[in-house]
Amino acid sequence: MRVLLTTWGSRGDVQPLVALAVALRGLGAEAVVCAPPDEEFATLLDRARVPLVPIGPTVRSVTAGAKPPTAADAVRLASDLVAAGFGTLAAAAEGCDVVLANGMMAAAGARGAAERLGIPYVYACYHVRGLPPRKTAPAASGQSAKDAADKAYWEQGQKSISIFADALSSHRAGAGLPPVEDFLDYVYTDRPWLAADATLCPAPPERTDIEVVQTGAWILPDHRPLPEGLEAFLAAGEPPVYVGFGSMVTASPADITRVAIEAGRALGRRVILARGWADLAPIDDADDCFVIGDVNQQALFPRVAAIVHHGGAGTTTTASRSGTPQVVVPQIGDQPSWATSVAELGIGVAHPGPTATTDSLTTALTTALDPQARTRAKAVAVAVADTMSTDGATVAAKLLLDTASI
Repeated sequence: MRVLLTTWGSRGDVQPLVALAVALRGLGAEAVVCAPPDEEFATLLDRARVPLVPIGPTVRSVTAGAKPPTAADAVRLASDLVAAGFGTLAAAAEGCDVVLANGMMAAAGARGAAERLGIPYVYACYHVRGLPPRKTAPAASGQSAKDAADKAYWEQGQKSISIFADALSSHRAGAGLPPVEDFLDYVYTDRPWLAADATLCPAPPERTDIEVVQTGAWILPDHRPLPEGLEAFLAAGEPPVYVGFGSMVTASPADITRVAIEAGRALGRRVILARGWADLAPIDDADDCFVIGDVNQQALFPRVAAIVHHGGAGTTTTASRSGTPQVVVPQIGDQPSWATSVAELGIGVAHPGPTATTDSLTTALTTALDPQARTRAKAVAVAVADTMSTDGATVAAKLLLDTASI
């Protein structure tokens, strides 16, 4: 049995597919991953001994350029990724028994490749925000902040869908294929998979228009030891605060660093600063800040006092499993929703907006560092462990092999 897994996005999009590929290999299947050719993704796949087929441009070249991507850039990227379904993806899918795509950025091309080869196709996402949007706008009667956020998210999604639908129509016409009657049904299907922990991100019960298959989160076990320097820093005093924003690139990384370190110092806490794609760096030569690159978060997070992060699906899940309180400073996409979940579960704080000040982060950390927050975080970690007692990646791997056998 051979399976093609594909996505186009940050490490938080790629790593769960690597976990699924490893689970498939454990069941005797061969899996190949089509993903962006960023160096760190290639390293991740190589470490897991999973074949990588590069697709599209590097994510870093799109998101970390001198200027933010324009509307024209978005149209061009959509066209390139849909075209990959007629080229790179179609070639990689030769001899495969099933195709699984994560997120719309890869799904339109992947669905076309599966269609032309006559093999099953599965759409998967890591948060309910990635499920197929309703075909009509949310009811305008709601006046709450959530209602407003839902409507804004729906409207933003319609713009993205329109770009990909236009790109798909153009490429299909060029290949002599008939137009797709319903883009949402074609790409998302009526049975999307939700690869998220049910405690942190339950499937929405009100979605009676689709059958959501919740597999649980796809976690790639990390057995790497922490670097010696980091071990020494952890041992040199009380647990520090971790600050990292992963692949988020902001206009003012120096401001983020200054705010994080000043907030830590205001509370008498040392800081571990994850460099990330923003290339965060210390503001001075003091010994209360330690900078790290890519390390084993599964080993690190239980040993810090609090975790300040951007609210990506993978980071939020790993932080929640650690039993350490969080402060989520959401930037884009589904991150505000993860922040809300963290706050509602009582395992941390949702920072109000994407830009933190020394005062706002100090206030948020004060709440997160309260002993009651840690007690609650540990309790929820136990609940998450219970819901993840059956590995989500293995559940999905078995379902995928069943789908391929139909």
